[in-house]
Amino acid sequence: MKIHPYLNFDGQAKEAMTFYKEILGGEFDGDFNYFSEIPGMVHLSEEEKKRVMHVTLKLSEEVKIMASDTLPSLGQKLKLGNHNHISLMPDSKVQGKKFFDGLSKGGTIELPYEKAFWGSYFGSFTDKFGIGWMVNYSLIEGEE
Repeated sequence: MKIHPYLNFDGQAKEAMTFYKEILGGEFDGDFNYFSEIPGMVHLSEEEKKRVMHVTLKLSEEVKIMASDTLPSLGQKLKLGNHNHISLMPDSKVQGKKFFDGLSKGGTIELPYEKAFWGSYFGSFTDKFGIGWMVNYSLIEGEE
């Protein structure tokens, strides 16, 4: 299992992550993904379409910093407490479900743990202590 910090920004994810890369080094693991790329998000303003849905800065094989921007039109507002999540990368779909179910008990589920359009099982929640968590299991080829 790997654990990575996940940062949220209010329209500044690209600027912040580019800055972190300049200072910390590393490489972006893939491209910046934008909310305009999500199927069915045509209702977003032009400004929100340009916001970052996801980016990963890989500092080493074991250390990554991930980030995204909030979406005000969905009621998301950046505030202290939701700007950082602990992102778990379990070794199996079953392990991910166990972590999600256990840690979210008594908390608030934002997205249930289910298959996502990018080919992973993903879920997010705030635990009963107010800590944000994301569980993302990347499916192996041929796995449902």
